[in-house]
Amino acid sequence: MELILIVIVAALAFEYINGFHDTAISIATSVSTKVLTPRQAVVMAASFNLVGALVGTSVAATIGKGLVDTSYVTPMTVFCALFSAIIWNLATWWLGLPSSSSHALIGGLCGATLAAAHGNWAVIKVTELMHKIVWPMFAAPIIGISGGCLLMLLILFFIHRIRPLVINRVFGRLQLVSAAWMGFSHGTNDAQKTMGIIALLLFTGTQAGSFDHLPDWLAFLRTPEFKVAGWIKVACAITMAAGTAAGGWRIIRTLGHKVVRLQPIHGFAAQTTAAAIIQVASYLGIPLSTTQVISASIVGVGTTKRFSAVKWGMVGKIVWAWALTAPTTALLGYWLQKLCLQAPH
Repeated sequence: MELILIVIVAALAFEYINGFHDTAISIATSVSTKVLTPRQAVVMAASFNLVGALVGTSVAATIGKGLVDTSYVTPMTVFCALFSAIIWNLATWWLGLPSSSSHALIGGLCGATLAAAHGNWAVIKVTELMHKIVWPMFAAPIIGISGGCLLMLLILFFIHRIRPLVINRVFGRLQLVSAAWMGFSHGTNDAQKTMGIIALLLFTGTQAGSFDHLPDWLAFLRTPEFKVAGWIKVACAITMAAGTAAGGWRIIRTLGHKVVRLQPIHGFAAQTTAAAIIQVASYLGIPLSTTQVISASIVGVGTTKRFSAVKWGMVGKIVWAWALTAPTTALLGYWLQKLCLQAPH
C-alpha cells in the first residue's frame, strides 16, 4: 500500500514537471512576439491547461490499457516508468531542449513492462503502438510543418495589401485566442497521460489485492475495472496547472528565439495549426507529442519568411532529442525494473 501511495506521488511529480517542462510549448510564441508578458502568458497557459485537463479520457485509456499487457504491470513497474520519464524530462529541461514528455512516459512504460515480463515481447501491443504512437510520431511533425506553412501562406494571400501596423494590431489580439486554444489543447492531451498511468496503477493494485484491507475513507482507491475517476482528473489538472505556473524559461528561449524570429501573425498561425492538430489527436485517443507539433508548426511558419530564417542547427538538436527520447527512457525503464526484480525483498 505504501508503494502505491509513493507511485501516486511520483505520477503527480511527473505531471508537475510536465507542466513546467511543456509550458514553453503553449506560450513561447506569445512571449517571443511580445503579445503577452511572460507572467501573463504563464497565467493564461495554466488556466487553460486546467480546463483542458478536465475534458475527455480517450488519451488516458490509450496510455493505461492500450499499449501493454496490464497483467504484467505492477506498482513497481509504473514507478520505474515514471522515474525514467522524470529523469529524461529534467535532463532535457536543463539543456533547454523541447523533448516529448509523452514519448518519455510511453518509452518508460514499455521498457519497464518488458522487463517485468522477462523480455517477452508479446506484452507489447505492437499494432496499437504503431497506430497510436509510432505513425503519429512521424506524421505529426510533417503535418505541423506543412500545416503551418499552408496556413501562413493563406493568411498572407488575404492580407498582402493591409498595412503592417494594422496587421500586427489585429493578429496580436488574435494570438491571445490561439494561445488560449493551445493551452486548452495541451491540457486535453498531456494531462490525460498521467491520468491513464494513475488509473492503471489503481486497477493493477486492485487486481493484486493490495487494497483488500483499506479503511473506508480510502475506499475510493479501489478500481475493479480500468476507470479514470473524477478525483484523478482533478488532481492531475491542478498539478499540471501548478507546474505550468512555475514556468519553463529555458525552453521558452529555445522555441521563442533560437528557432526563428516571429511576429504576432506568425505566432497566431503556428499556435492555431498546433492546437488544431492536438485537438484532433485527443479526440482520437492519440497521445501526441505537443512539443513535436508546436515546434514543427513554428518551423513551417518560419519557412514562409525565407528558408534561411529558420535556424536549422537548433532544429537538428531538437530532432535528436525527439529521436532519443523513447529509446532512452525505454532502456532506463527496463534497467530500473530489472534492478528492482533483482533486489532482495
